Amino acid sequence: MIVSKKMMRHAVKRNWIKRILRENFRLSRDHVNLKNMDWVVRLKRSVNKDDAAKVIIEMRLLMIQLQQCPA
Repeated sequence: MIVSKKMMRHAVKRNWIKRILRENFRLSRDHVNLKNMDWVVRLKRSVNKDDAAKVIIEMRLLMIQLQQCPA
């Protein structure tokens, strides 16, 4: 997981979004069959607490889309 200093200045905020994404992935991986995939997550813009729910929804939608791709 990559969260650059340009996106989030403080380490506390960078670690916070990493924890959110990691926990979401951990909870969703049993429901979505992505066992044979490696993921690289890189933020394109800064995330605040209001946007965190949107990021989680986008990540779950992406997991579902990737599950439907042929191997």
